Amino acid sequence: MSALSGQVADYLRLRRALGFKLEREGRMLPQFVGWLEAAGTATITVELAVAWAQLPDAQPIIWAHRLSAVRGFARWLHTIDPATEIPPADVFGARQQRPAPYVYSATEISGLLQATRTLRPPLLAASYEALFGLLAVSGMRVSEAIGLARADVDLTTGVITIRHAKFDRPRLVPLHPSVTAVLHAYAIRRDRLCPTPHADRFFLSSVGTALSYSRVRQTFARISTTIGLRTATSRPRIHDLRHSLVVNTLIGWQRDGVDVRSRMVLLSTYLGHVNPASTYWYVTAVPELMQLAAARLDGRSTRAHGARS
Repeated sequence: MSALSGQVADYLRLRRALGFKLEREGRMLPQFVGWLEAAGTATITVELAVAWAQLPDAQPIIWAHRLSAVRGFARWLHTIDPATEIPPADVFGARQQRPAPYVYSATEISGLLQATRTLRPPLLAASYEALFGLLAVSGMRVSEAIGLARADVDLTTGVITIRHAKFDRPRLVPLHPSVTAVLHAYAIRRDRLCPTPHADRFFLSSVGTALSYSRVRQTFARISTTIGLRTATSRPRIHDLRHSLVVNTLIGWQRDGVDVRSRMVLLSTYLGHVNPASTYWYVTAVPELMQLAAARLDGRSTRAHGARS
């Protein structure tokens, strides 16, 4: 291990001990160090950091994510090595806006799950079908789902325990009985196909180990491309399964005339949002939700005006 790689490991270990997950930094910083070493240098400069961030294999939003990861590490490393330069925060202009979520239809989700059945070997197909299905109906984050231990999924009560959610906060995710039944069927098939796994995870890879985040993303991208969902102009993300649950729930509430404000705290808690404002963002991000909300407001205004008349 090189000196710089060791410093990255120390930095990640220190920050994680303080409660930060640093999943993105954990992937990006080793890539950055490898790129620096291939370039024949071990000193971080603004010029090199920006050049790496802008490698032509990603979109501008990823440039910002890469530079943000380097900036945090460089700020810490500068206290040890004053020659380290800290990239400024405004290199790529104003802060990037959150992308509008892609809202999957029930037909699209069904197509995704059906496509997982073509994967080989059978254990991999079963794992991805169960995993993507759980993400679609529970709104769990990918990292939360693939990190589940067997004991975290109570198939008797139908409750999932997420022990280390975002900001290291635990939470419970109750499931519909139909979802519990599907997960129970998966667990039986999983144990039959892999009686001696190498990891105590609920979802297993083809060789009985834990599923990796990068491999899950790659598989989702490949499947969504194969069925024509992901194209050059449309790039739905796996995280949009979480977004879709939120959006479709809010749309349903709006159409049914439910008092959304009274239900929002419950939805935020279920999703693991620290602040309901994170959930309210979907109202402004999806035009259909805005239209439904505006229609309800118009209806209330008309009724109120009629009552005064």
